[in-house]
Amino acid sequence: MSAVKIFGHQNPDTDTITSAIVTADIENRLGNDAKSYRLGEVGAETRYALEHFGVESPELLEKLEDDDHVILVDHNEFQQSAENIENAQILKVVDHHRIANFQTESPLYYRAEPVGCTATILNKIYKENNLEITKEMAGLMVSAIISDTLLFKSPTTTDADIDAAGELKELAGVDLESYGVEMLKAGASTKDKTADELITGDAKSFDMGAKTTRIAQINVVDVDEVFERRAELEEAINKQVEADGYDLFVLVVTDILKSSSKVLSLGKESGAVAKAFDVSLDENTAVLEGVVSRKKQVVPNITKALS
Repeated sequence: MSAVKIFGHQNPDTDTITSAIVTADIENRLGNDAKSYRLGEVGAETRYALEHFGVESPELLEKLEDDDHVILVDHNEFQQSAENIENAQILKVVDHHRIANFQTESPLYYRAEPVGCTATILNKIYKENNLEITKEMAGLMVSAIISDTLLFKSPTTTDADIDAAGELKELAGVDLESYGVEMLKAGASTKDKTADELITGDAKSFDMGAKTTRIAQINVVDVDEVFERRAELEEAINKQVEADGYDLFVLVVTDILKSSSKVLSLGKESGAVAKAFDVSLDENTAVLEGVVSRKKQVVPNITKALS
């Protein structure tokens, strides 16, 4: 049997890329043949973390074969996963998201915990198996926690995330605040990105009842820098809505310093955002104070509004 393929979701973020690498490290040290992959391009924030700790990016996985054995990290929903995932044999899942659109023919190891980051769970798995954590793997995990919790400002943050980051920073040899701010800033510039890159860089599709919703998120330090290009963004979003049949496309632009977001809502169900957050849309946009988490704040509210 070929090596088990480990990967996170499409349009990978820092947690997805690093969790695939870390899980492969765990599996190989437990005596299993495993290799990490990615399902998309590596973003600037993730590149910063990989380069800081001297770790190579995983190989791009184009498509799964029917006899592939896989481990999923940082996701479980098939529409967010690799092409042909429904025909692969899923051996394990390590995740921190809702469980939806997921089933297997065979039993598997499934571990999902309500924490802010997959890396927090992986840190536990190292300790449960008495495995030493190298500086490189500690660095990748602490980077993922910083990213997913927005340096502990996100409502998804749990005590377990904070404790894990406290342990891992010592092994990684970094100061959480200074390293974290620099890493987040590395991924925050949007000037060198096209409209298509902005709306696809960190985007996920969700089945919400009978509706299909696409939610893209951009973390920035200057929201106006993005919305100066609103006409260009709307054109790109409307093309995707038409091409893929989305009922709703929401672009969430999150200010990582002010802990708030401005959203652009398009599609035939665009009014669901107003209902979800009890706000008025002004030319398809609204400011959502205190909203920074797609997983814990945006997805649940819109799901309820569309039900």
